[in-house]
Amino acid sequence: MFTGIIEEKGLIRNFDINGSSGRTIINCRKVLEGTKTGDSIAVNGICLTVTELHEDAFAADVMAETVRRSSLSRARPGDPVNLERAMAANGRFGGHIVSGHIDGTGVVRDIRKEENAVWFSIGATASILKYVIEKGSIAIDGISLTVAYVGEEIFKVSVIPHTLRETALASKKVGSPVNLECDVIGKYVGKLLGMKTGNLNKQNEERNVSETKWVDETNGITGYAGSSNGGMTMEFLETYL
Repeated sequence: MFTGIIEEKGLIRNFDINGSSGRTIINCRKVLEGTKTGDSIAVNGICLTVTELHEDAFAADVMAETVRRSSLSRARPGDPVNLERAMAANGRFGGHIVSGHIDGTGVVRDIRKEENAVWFSIGATASILKYVIEKGSIAIDGISLTVAYVGEEIFKVSVIPHTLRETALASKKVGSPVNLECDVIGKYVGKLLGMKTGNLNKQNEERNVSETKWVDETNGITGYAGSSNGGMTMEFLETYL
């Protein structure tokens, strides 16, 4: 697990793609401290496993699925990347929960300076935007940022000078791809609500006219209890348990 607080800007030394997968070597210093082969390092928000350690770099394999889903497919030697080691158990939780498993990529649509901050407008698909909320968190290339605005096709973040200095975000231009990971809590809540709604719809379809209908006039709700669905409904349990 990561927190979205970038520890170091690294530079891609080499990125070899063999078919649809590849191997990369990244120049760095700080994130090598205490790192062993087999440890995880987030590279632009992507969790990669260290396969080799050098004095001033580490190597990692990149599988085909990662290349397809991420901006690494466009990576070139010399490109700056955001680096973060996996969070230690006694570490400070400065950002938000970041898994390192990105949901896809977005595109920088606009960059505007406002006094000491810079606004980035990021274009994203509907499948990503449905989990993006105003004042919520999102990881952009592994950076934990607060969402300031959400539209139908874009969202916006305001970035302070420190973040621009310490990360690779300053190298982005209009049209640049970025890796996006939505807040994992929002994704789990969305999944659970979808499952619950689906189950309730199925129960409604399976009901028949022989079931007993109950009415709670105080709370203004109704429900059913019968043999076809095995007993009380979710509406009843949520209200009275």
